[in-house]
Amino acid sequence: MSQRNKLQKFAENLAAPNVFENFDTKNPQLIGQHGLEVDMKGKWNELFFKNDNPITLELACGRGEYSLDLARRYPNRNFIGLDVKGARIWRGSQDAINDGLTNVAFLRTRIEIISHFFAKGEPKEIWITFPDPFLKKSKSNRRLTSSWFLKQYKEILPKGAIINLKTDSPELYEFTLEVLEDETEYEIIYENFDIYSAPLIIPELEAKTWYEKLHLADKRLIKFIQIRYLGD
Repeated sequence: MSQRNKLQKFAENLAAPNVFENFDTKNPQLIGQHGLEVDMKGKWNELFFKNDNPITLELACGRGEYSLDLARRYPNRNFIGLDVKGARIWRGSQDAINDGLTNVAFLRTRIEIISHFFAKGEPKEIWITFPDPFLKKSKSNRRLTSSWFLKQYKEILPKGAIINLKTDSPELYEFTLEVLEDETEYEIIYENFDIYSAPLIIPELEAKTWYEKLHLADKRLIKFIQIRYLGD
């Protein structure tokens, strides 16, 4: 992608009504449409969605295919895709606008500072769809199911909230199971090394990202872990 195309997409993100961006992790200020500063923490339903429907987050959403698919399937639920890459979010934002989807938004930020943008209990569910598995052991803390990240999710999730991991990485799958063995505030509801070898347990698993379609074409097995938060 040329630098010109990237700059154009970044400009269109700033003009989009469904994109919110943080440009400095040391200053957790969100920028909304037309470059205006906005405070969305605890106010996503009031200020953006204009309803009280439950909010689901998709972490490392890429082009937002999963958020968009779920938004189409469940018009009475709200969805927010998070990713650090503005050009990827641009695709999801434009697709949502073109399809007239008002129950999906996109947040460009680093997930490490997620608690700055959501109040405790505001998101009711998290999807982690084909994230970077960070295969080097030295980068294991960057995996979105590491103990460090699970601690961050506790800051925003209510008791009973669900976290869903969908991945093709056997390393991330096994790592997540090992991490959860030591977690007292999370429990595994369901786990499967090859979800398409049996009937899907929830219809949300029918949604497929661009990466998943590539992995399936390459005969990779798709894995799924569903977790419940047991804390307060």
